[in-house]
Amino acid sequence: MWEPHSVRVGSDTHCPGGTSEANESVRAATDHGLTEIMPGMNANKLEERMKSGVLILALWAGSAGVLLAQNGALNRVQNLRNCFDGFATCNHSALSPTQAKEITELERNRNFSGCLTGDGACNQSQITSAETLQVDMTIRRRNLLACETTLGFCDKSLLTPSEALLIRKIDADQNYVACETGDVSCDRSILTSEQKAKVLELDRERNLLECQTGQFSCNMSSLTPSQAKIASAAGRLRNLLACKTGDPLCNAALLSPSEAKDVALAQSQINSLACESYDSTCDRSQLTPQEAKQISPNPPAGLE
Repeated sequence: MWEPHSVRVGSDTHCPGGTSEANESVRAATDHGLTEIMPGMNANKLEERMKSGVLILALWAGSAGVLLAQNGALNRVQNLRNCFDGFATCNHSALSPTQAKEITELERNRNFSGCLTGDGACNQSQITSAETLQVDMTIRRRNLLACETTLGFCDKSLLTPSEALLIRKIDADQNYVACETGDVSCDRSILTSEQKAKVLELDRERNLLECQTGQFSCNMSSLTPSQAKIASAAGRLRNLLACKTGDPLCNAALLSPSEAKDVALAQSQINSLACESYDSTCDRSQLTPQEAKQISPNPPAGLE
């Protein structure tokens, strides 16, 4: 097998035959060797193919270099975005000095904001002493607001003596209002004697109104005789109207003879109207002979 020899092409001072002669020698040796490797192929064509292969390799290497450079730039941008968005995958060492400084400042401000507002992550070790004082003051103010408005969690251990006194007064006032309005959160044990008397009076007034309007929470035994008389009259009127209108809540046993007569007439009229309108509640057996004659049993065509 032919083995290529290393041939150095240099200036005339290094090669007695000169550059052109040396190149010719290389060409002859190359043609001879390649012809032996690939017999039957013209040496010029073979050389052209080799040149094409070298060119393709050069283009591939260049493309690979550009692709690697693009990937590197993309990775740097992605890392910068991760840092900007506050992701744990942020690699500070891959940032430029300017970017690292700005990202660090952004992270510090975000942490301070989270500590100050209570709306985000807070690392107390990353804030200064002056910032810690501001955060503590803001926390106390937020807590006082929660205690005053009952919106949020109130930690009374964070209150100053004067703030605690104010909150006790607010709590007492809110409890008094709850008792006045009959709210279940009312604690009567902390009411003053005067407040208890006022709340008891309001209890009686609410109960009277509940009895007069037919509420299930009505306690008739708590009414005075005159109040019970008024409440009973209101109840009888509601029952009479229920019977007259066909309400299922009607209690016929509570009707007086005259009321029962009025109810019978009203129910007859209601049944007549139901039959005239061909309503499903119509009972034709309750119609008078004259009504049955006037009202056809068959509804007009097209009636829904």
